[in-house]
Amino acid sequence: MNDCLFCKIVAKEIPCNEVLENDDFLAFRDIDPQAPVHVLVIPKKHFEDITELTQGDSSLTSGFMEFVSQTAKLEKLDKGFRIVLNTGPDGGQSVQHVHAHVLGGRGLTWPPG
Repeated sequence: MNDCLFCKIVAKEIPCNEVLENDDFLAFRDIDPQAPVHVLVIPKKHFEDITELTQGDSSLTSGFMEFVSQTAKLEKLDKGFRIVLNTGPDGGQSVQHVHAHVLGGRGLTWPPG
């Protein structure tokens, strides 16, 4: 996607504060953190949202969740963390490229908002 912010980050056209990367996924710090640890995890291949990703390659979908877990472990979130996947306008998705927010580093309340 030519105008996708996260695709531009994957292509290294826009810099990010990288946390972890492999051939399929990238994790980087959110520029507007909502918790002491707030990392975004994205697949390098463009999928608009989680529903599109899950309709694709199931091994990529499971790899995505494994990468989220690796990111949380790397960030030392052993006391717990939250994974948020906003989908669509009513779900609060602001970038149309599937991404998981990994939040932690403090107690998180419920409901989230």
